[in-house]
Amino acid sequence: MKKQSGLICVLILIAALSCKAQTATGIHLLTTFHLSGTGGWDYLSIQPGSEKLYVSHGTQVNIVNKTTGDSLGVIPGTTGVHGIAFVPNLNKGYTSNGRLNTLTVFDLQTAKVFGQLPVGQNPDAIMYDEFTKHLIVCNGRSNSVSIVDPENDRVVGTVDVGGKPEEAATDGAGMLFVNIENKSEIVVIELKSQRVLHRWPLSPGVAPTGLAIDKTTHRLFSTCSDSRQLMVLDASNGAIVSKIPIGAGCDGVAFDETSKYIYTSNGEGNITVVKEGEKDDYSKVATLPTKRGARTITLDAATHKLYLPTADFEAATQANGRPAVVPNTFQVLVVGSDK
Repeated sequence: MKKQSGLICVLILIAALSCKAQTATGIHLLTTFHLSGTGGWDYLSIQPGSEKLYVSHGTQVNIVNKTTGDSLGVIPGTTGVHGIAFVPNLNKGYTSNGRLNTLTVFDLQTAKVFGQLPVGQNPDAIMYDEFTKHLIVCNGRSNSVSIVDPENDRVVGTVDVGGKPEEAATDGAGMLFVNIENKSEIVVIELKSQRVLHRWPLSPGVAPTGLAIDKTTHRLFSTCSDSRQLMVLDASNGAIVSKIPIGAGCDGVAFDETSKYIYTSNGEGNITVVKEGEKDDYSKVATLPTKRGARTITLDAATHKLYLPTADFEAATQANGRPAVVPNTFQVLVVGSDK
């Protein structure tokens, strides 16, 4: 009876904490999309103005309906794929293929592949900058950033960043900010001249992964996985204005411009929710349960829903010390409000 009573107490506590987290933010796990196939995962992205969610998945990208999870197609031949970016006015999409050292160029309407574009070694995060009309590609093993003109699919610049670029964000006015994971710093690049202007240390933050920006307050949000901290910086001078504890294994961050919530996706199995207030007031308001391995995240600005990819894991570990993935359990968690 004592064991049973103890178990009941634990379950009540878990339920209470879950309700508290949901009440604080109004969001929780809504549903799970189950996708077929095997392979790893990294970033996922929603095509602006559409119902399409693109999910990196080993040697391909799955395209699914962001509301129902129904399959809408596949982009094949993207071995080691990391990220997906869109250039809507040209009807083009791009995937960064880490093991091929290329970008796959595809049609946003039909998913037809136009071809491959060589960039640096192990292209990882990729984004489109509206201000310069260029693609930004973080090359993990080249320690560089490739700048690509999507009009003619040509690399128009390569910037040496002096370390492993993990993710990037722009201020929409010509400045690019890049997390340098192995140097625990943010590099600032002027896109017009393609020059490195600053190197801002993140200490006590260690191993920055996800990066987002509030373009209104000019604040950068850098998730430092090894130190389990969200570092908030002034995007004008690099000053650290706040640091907030987060969960372990974080590899992504999303910022909702409407609610002013910052979400960090922690691979240990939860989301840390931080509220941006006035005058650099940042407070941790909730820890939302997800699933182990859900370490990257994307936000749908239209619905305010969050999407996180993961899978089920076996108890046994592999030779590299990582847990083995249960075959055919790849999934995307959908987190949001019932409203």
